[in-house]
This record gives sequence, structure tokens and C-alpha cells, in this order.
Amino acid sequence: MQNQASAAHDQDQSPRQIDATVAAVIRGRRTIGAFRPEVPPRETILAALDLLRWAPNHKKTEPWHIMWLGSESIQAVIDLNTRILTETKGAQEAESKRKKWLETPGWLVVTCNLASDAFRREEDYAACCCAIQNLMLALWSAGIGTKWSTGDVTRHPEFYKLIGVEPSQQRTVGLIWYGYPAVLP
Repeated sequence: MQNQASAAHDQDQSPRQIDATVAAVIRGRRTIGAFRPEVPPRETILAALDLLRWAPNHKKTEPWHIMWLGSESIQAVIDLNTRILTETKGAQEAESKRKKWLETPGWLVVTCNLASDAFRREEDYAACCCAIQNLMLALWSAGIGTKWSTGDVTRHPEFYKLIGVEPSQQRTVGLIWYGYPAVLP
């Protein structure tokens, strides 16, 4: 059964203009590297998460999982990252990153189911990336900036334990930081 919007589109084949507000949000969104300390309203984040789920996903798999990290989990991830960076890049780099991460008000982790079929895995990962883009654009439209990280910590076996995910079942697509921008690039 065809919905009304689809039926209207089929009847009207004339070219349409791109909505200026949508275009401005897409063109204006920036990755934010520094956030103000205040935490955005929970209701706004929930509304953006609802829009995340409207991402295209092949075979309607909805392969994404979103974890909203609390203070204990955030601290554990920061400690793990500090340890990793101390070993790979030195104590100074690790401490610099630690300070920056401690100032980040909001933390989400997005993971993706790992299908047994290689092609489905690729499609599901692509769907999760689209979902993250939906989330980031929705938040940006509310004045909330984001940064999508895929750093070493997100692939570390201890990270999976911290977020309660079995790496043979799901993969991390990104650590999404959010908050009000301190500086606009």
C-alpha cells in the first residue's frame, strides 16, 4: 500500500527545490573540537535519537545500537584512552587528551550488528553511518555540536567490555561526543 507522500510524488513529477533550512543545516554542520560545559537537554537528545532511526537501512535491519554513557563509563573510557595514548604517544599527549575529554559534556556510542553475510555486514555498517549523520544533523539544527570519533580506544578489547558489547556480535561505528560548541570552526 502506497502512502500519501509517495502517491503525491508519483503524481507530481515536476522538479522541486531543496528546502533552504535543510540545505543550511547540511552546509553549516561542523565537527566540534571544544564544547561549553553545560549539558544539552535530554529531551533534545532523545528527539535527535528518534531521527537517527529513520536512516535508510537495507532489508529493514535497523542494525544500530546506541549507548548513552554515564559518568562512570565515561571515566573508564577516558582512563583506558589515557593508558593507550601513554603507551603509544607518551604521557604529555595522553594528559592533553584526558583534559579535553573530561570537558566533553555528552557521550554516545554507536555500534552495529555483525551479520554473518559479508555483503549484509557492509550494508549494515553503511546504514549505521547514515544513522549517525541523521543524529549529527538533527543535533546541529538544535545548536548542539558533535564530534564522531573512531580512535584506537573504540576498537580496543577493553572498550567493548566497558560498554557491554561482544565484539563477535557488534562493532563500534563511533564514539559521538556532543554539547554546545565553545568555538565554531
